[in-house]
Amino acid sequence: MAPPPFDDRDGWIWFDGSFVPWRDAKLHVLTHGLHYASGVFEGERAYSGHVFKLREHTERLFESARILGFEIPWTVAEIDAACTETMRRNGLTEAYLRPIAYRGSEMLAVAAQNTRIHVAIAAWAWPNLFGEDRMRGITLGMAKWRRPAPDTAPTASKATGLYMIGTMSKHAAAAEGFDDALMLDWKGDVAEATGANAFFVFDGALHTPSPVGFLDGITRRTVMNLARQAQMKVVERTIAAEEIGRASEVFLAGTAAEVTPVRRIGEHHFTPGRITEALVAEYGRLVRMSPEEVLRRAA
Repeated sequence: MAPPPFDDRDGWIWFDGSFVPWRDAKLHVLTHGLHYASGVFEGERAYSGHVFKLREHTERLFESARILGFEIPWTVAEIDAACTETMRRNGLTEAYLRPIAYRGSEMLAVAAQNTRIHVAIAAWAWPNLFGEDRMRGITLGMAKWRRPAPDTAPTASKATGLYMIGTMSKHAAAAEGFDDALMLDWKGDVAEATGANAFFVFDGALHTPSPVGFLDGITRRTVMNLARQAQMKVVERTIAAEEIGRASEVFLAGTAAEVTPVRRIGEHHFTPGRITEALVAEYGRLVRMSPEEVLRRAA
């Protein structure tokens, strides 16, 4: 059975400081964020009742807003508390959370300095992005769209508009029978998948593209720290598209994807191995620790 549409569900959404019934959390059709993509968001996961790295996510939401030129009218602590209460109000302990901040409908033009800034937070039960079969490895097509250069778009922000080419690329990949797409950057080097960072194993070491032109994911940094704690060699560098075929293992890392093995990119095939399996297991253990234990582990 297909899940219900996102505008027709039971539950509560935190909306501009108050909880409203899920179906009543609406905006006007002339909202600036809809027409000009003047919005930023976060994707967060809760495990065993705790939002993993909540403060890092909230701080990134505020930084994304700053990059786009607006200020969120609540404090970081208030948004943290609202995320936790949203999950509690909906009776969830295992959940995906979506905070979003965007410009309202007071002005509808490219310039919109006098718009009100709205913030909403929703939470719902959502398993891994790629489902129960993800451990056998997913498949990636090659996207025709590329991640933009950092001087052409606010690539350090988690801005809504930056995901349009991801949607287009994932739709095209699905039409060709793939689970997702691997995107290159504006130079033609490896960037990321449509919503998760990419990792490659070359000669026993873990390599990942330097985050220039795409988001330096929180899960990405977490996985790199886990790998270093396990005495793995971790290399951040430019990875040419021509190198993909010589990788022995490939996986994706992101809040929605968690750590997901890749068995195919285009015509190249891979077998999930010991490095991928170890990091899947370590990440799974880490996210179920208490926030205090996570902080101690990172120290």
